[in-house]
Amino acid sequence: MLDHLHTLLDHYSYGLVGLIVGLESMGLPLPGESTIVGAALYCATTGKLHIAGIVAAASLGAIAGDNIGFLIGRSLGAPLLARHGGRIGLAPARLRLGEYLFRHHGAQFVFFGRFIAFLRAFAALLAGASGMHWRTFLIFNALGGIAWTSLYGFGAYTLGNAAKRVAGPFGTTLCVIAVLLLVAALTFIKHHEGELTRKAEQDMQREAGR
Repeated sequence: MLDHLHTLLDHYSYGLVGLIVGLESMGLPLPGESTIVGAALYCATTGKLHIAGIVAAASLGAIAGDNIGFLIGRSLGAPLLARHGGRIGLAPARLRLGEYLFRHHGAQFVFFGRFIAFLRAFAALLAGASGMHWRTFLIFNALGGIAWTSLYGFGAYTLGNAAKRVAGPFGTTLCVIAVLLLVAALTFIKHHEGELTRKAEQDMQREAGR
C-alpha cells in the first residue's frame, strides 16, 4: 500500500493528500489517517515534499470536506441517515451514539471526534443533521482538524526521520515498537467505541422511560 501511495505522491503531490482527507471527512470510507502518516513518512525518507505542505493540505482537506459533509447533513437530515446510513457505515447503533454525544457534548464532540475513526468520517454529517449552529461547528471543526493533522503528520515525520538515522537492529526494534503502539491505540479506540455505544443506549433507554 505504501509503495502505491508513494507512486501517487510522486505524480499528484499535496493535492492527493488534501483530496483523500477531504473525501473521508465528507463521509466516504477512505483512509485519511493512513494517507497522512504515509505521506509524512514519504517526506522523511525521500525529502521530495515538505512536511508543512502535507499538514497544510491535510488540514484544508479536512476542514473543507467536513463543511461539505455538514451541509449535506443539514440538507438531507436525520431521517435520510436513519434509512440509508447503514450503506455508508452509519448503522443504527452508531447513529444513536452520535445523537447521544451531540446532545451531551456538542462542540467537544466535533473537536475530539477527529481523533476517533468512525466519528472522523461521520461527525460532520451528524452535526448538520442535528441542527448544530454552523459557526460553532466551523470553529471547533477547524481546531480539531488542524490538531489531528499536525499530530499525525509531524509525529510520523519525526518517527520516520529517527528511524532513518538509526541503523541496524536498534532501528528495526524502534519500528516494531512504533507499530505495536499504533495497534494498541487502534484497539483502545475500538474498545471505547463499543463502550460509548452501550452507555449511549443505556442513557437513552433511561430517558425514554421517564
